[in-house]
Amino acid sequence: KQVEASIIEQAWQNGWVQPHPPERLTGKTVAVVGSGPAGLAAAQQLTRAGHTVAVYERDDRIGGLLRYGIPDFKMEKKHLDQRLAQMHAEGTRFRAGVEIGVDISWSDLRERYDAVLIATGATVPRDLAIPGRDLLGVHFAMDYLVESNKAIAGDQVPGQISAEGKHVIVIGGGDTGADCIGTAHRQGALTVTNLAIGTQPGTERPGHQPWPMMPTVFEVQSAHEEGGERVYLASTVEFIGNEAGEVVALRVAETEYVDGRRVPKSGTEREIPADLVLIAMGFTGPETRSIGEQFPLPVSERGALERDESYETSASGVFVAGDAGRGQSLIVWAIAEGRAAAAEIDRHLEGTTSLPAPVRPSDRAIAV
Repeated sequence: KQVEASIIEQAWQNGWVQPHPPERLTGKTVAVVGSGPAGLAAAQQLTRAGHTVAVYERDDRIGGLLRYGIPDFKMEKKHLDQRLAQMHAEGTRFRAGVEIGVDISWSDLRERYDAVLIATGATVPRDLAIPGRDLLGVHFAMDYLVESNKAIAGDQVPGQISAEGKHVIVIGGGDTGADCIGTAHRQGALTVTNLAIGTQPGTERPGHQPWPMMPTVFEVQSAHEEGGERVYLASTVEFIGNEAGEVVALRVAETEYVDGRRVPKSGTEREIPADLVLIAMGFTGPETRSIGEQFPLPVSERGALERDESYETSASGVFVAGDAGRGQSLIVWAIAEGRAAAAEIDRHLEGTTSLPAPVRPSDRAIAV
């Protein structure tokens, strides 16, 4: 990973990475909705294939998850900005501050373009419906990270969620939780506690997960190295508040398995002080309300938009890539899907394609 990062960094610094505008234009137009990794990957491929591509983003800056979901200490925004500059030079058009379904209806968008790619991500957070959920100081992790990233970018963020001088609890042991931990440290949190409902993984690759499978191992990210406590087998039972309606503590219990389900273990409850609680329990799927009202598309049992093996939905010329179709996943999967969807869109418009298609919608990471 470090070798690859060093190579591309040298390439950018030495001017070896240049724009590749198309040799000819096809006269076909494509709208890409969402400017995260899947949308940007698809847009660049389609532009290079000669199509006129416009990327729509509801936020005020292009970048999606890469811009507002990932802290600078994990990925500096210069890496995103230099790629966007390259894409702009190649001819990709960007439309920030435009929400499809509000500013432009989905049906109008489909009429304007020869093809549409939905790459809006899986942005609906998984909630924790327990007593005290509506207390002040209990927030979704992504709300916290977005506000922090905007403030770091120089934006005014009235009433910004801040960890400064607070006892912070992060619920969820994944990458988003780690991003919250690192951000809280940088904002000056008094303490940071990370709760995970599962067991702590081992430090060695399990025998039933040989390379190249993704092993379930104990992971220590830079945010964890900076401090804080990690508590496993922790079930959150209740958010405890004061008379002002502010969270002051969490009631947690040890987790035990009953009939294959994880439940709080009776008699193990305790309280942990908390002034700020961040829920980082993953995402359930894309936001589909406006699509469902204006441009009905089938949704899977997992909450994702359904598509066939060519990334196309039941509506001809409308495609889905990234987390909006796959469900919550990794950035590398989103990029791969964006590139593959671009190939299928190119084939749909031209009858053939020379673009690479690295993955199919049904592909999954190697697992047992």
